[in-house]
Parts: sequence; C-alpha cells; structure tokens
Amino acid sequence: MNVLVPCLLAQLCLAFGLAGLLWPDKFMPMFEVLMFPWAATYRLIRAHSVAALVVSALIVVTLVTGSV
Repeated sequence: MNVLVPCLLAQLCLAFGLAGLLWPDKFMPMFEVLMFPWAATYRLIRAHSVAALVVSALIVVTLVTGSV
C-alpha cells in the first residue's frame, strides 16, 4: 500500500508528459490559463512535458531501488 501513491504519481506524470509531447494543441488552452501573465508557447509545453517525463523516470527509479 505504501507504493500505491508513488506509482499513481509516476503514471500521471508519464501520461501528461507524453500527451504534451504528442498533442501540444490540446494543452495550449490549459497553459494559457495557468501561465496567465506570460504567453503559452509550444516550446514551453514541450519543456514542461520533458520535465514531467524526467520526474516520472525519477519516481520509477526510486521505486525500483526501494528507497521510498
């Protein structure tokens, strides 16, 4: 049961990371709301998607090594 939350978090980060890379047009309205004073660009969405994938990989590595 202790592993359930990190696993769900890793899956969520992986899903949003891949979706942001594959369909940035779908995320553009959400980023326009979240990043209100700044303009949402495709470069920004790609950067956040790559960061989400890195976070997902880090969570998986911590789960595999057992340091949770």
